[in-house]
Amino acid sequence: MIRTHRLAAGACALLAALATGILVPAVPADAAADDTTAAAPQVDLVLDVSGSMRATDIDGESRMAAAKQAFNEVLDATPAEVQLGIRTLGANYPGNDRQTGCKDTAQLYPVGTLNRTEAKAAVATLTPTGWTPIGPALLKAADDFQSGEGSKRIVLITDGSDTCAPLDPCEVAREIAAKGIDMTVDTLGLVPTTAMSKQLSCIAEATGGTYTSVEHRSQLTDKVNQLVDRAADPVVNPTAVAGTSACTSAPTLKSGLYSDREEFAQHRFYRVELKPGQELRTSVSVGVDRTVDPDYGVLLRAITLHGREIVRGEATGTGRTDALSTGLRYAKPESDDDDDADTAETVCLELSNSFTPATGVKTTPGLPLELTVDVVAGPDGSSDVASFGLGRGWWLLGALILTGFLAGVLWGWVSRWRIAVWRTN
Repeated sequence: MIRTHRLAAGACALLAALATGILVPAVPADAAADDTTAAAPQVDLVLDVSGSMRATDIDGESRMAAAKQAFNEVLDATPAEVQLGIRTLGANYPGNDRQTGCKDTAQLYPVGTLNRTEAKAAVATLTPTGWTPIGPALLKAADDFQSGEGSKRIVLITDGSDTCAPLDPCEVAREIAAKGIDMTVDTLGLVPTTAMSKQLSCIAEATGGTYTSVEHRSQLTDKVNQLVDRAADPVVNPTAVAGTSACTSAPTLKSGLYSDREEFAQHRFYRVELKPGQELRTSVSVGVDRTVDPDYGVLLRAITLHGREIVRGEATGTGRTDALSTGLRYAKPESDDDDDADTAETVCLELSNSFTPATGVKTTPGLPLELTVDVVAGPDGSSDVASFGLGRGWWLLGALILTGFLAGVLWGWVSRWRIAVWRTN
């Protein structure tokens, strides 16, 4: 009898489990992981495996051996949340055919969840072989990443300049940046020459990355670790926006960080809606990612729809720089009319520059820029004068002027009186 009851209970439990499985579908084990992966930072290590990596000038060992050891240490230290991959250039074709050699780039380990053992085994197979197709490798690396909102970073390690011109790696980096995919390229030069340093600096600057000269294995390990760790840090990616040539057709921006491109000597317009009692605080940084002639400037103006200037911010320079920045503030006064209390004013932001490219420098894509817009509650009793940075300081300035005037009159009267007394005596 007891056995019969147990069988019946087991059958009921089995039916209940089957019914639960039918009525409530099981949640895939990867569902929660997918959300995490979508926001995971991604890093693609691009390693030069060209023939010159045989040189034995890094702490008494070959450049290739130093790179392998550094990679093993980096792989051991990579944070769990980072999706990491490895791409090579010049690793497979040993011949002299330039056209073939300039296609020699391959994905050694796909960008994804890191299996340290597999990644190390892949690196161990590398032998210095062929050409140095940096431009083609960067183009391919840009496609290695998975879709997702996490940061994307390419770390290029090379010991030489690109050997596949006219595909200029610097131009490739600018094209990658112009796509607005928030990708950063950091470059590391092993025992660099002046020409190589110039090229790698240009690649890094074009994407907001960094360039580092490396002459010791410990330097290589520390820097790559630093860049991988930096990828895991939370970042605020700017929203891509396209300014226009006139305010009437310009995009309307809310508080936030934006990125755009501006041609040389171009005017770019954006719009912001400002209600009474609010203050607009905005700044812009224009990146100088290529060689320009000296004497240049950036002008940011807040103007009305009719073209009247409200306030401006400007910056000038005369030498080589990485970026030029300026900003402005404008407070819209409170309205005494209840009907106009919620009526917004359209403020046009006009950005222009006076950069001129050096001879032979390409003008496209335009110069990268980042624009910050912040609309906040203005100071109590704000007025138009606040836009010029004085605000309530006008009364203090007036008081100081009046005090100075009265003090001058009094001092003059006292001086004349003393002179008159002296002459009398």
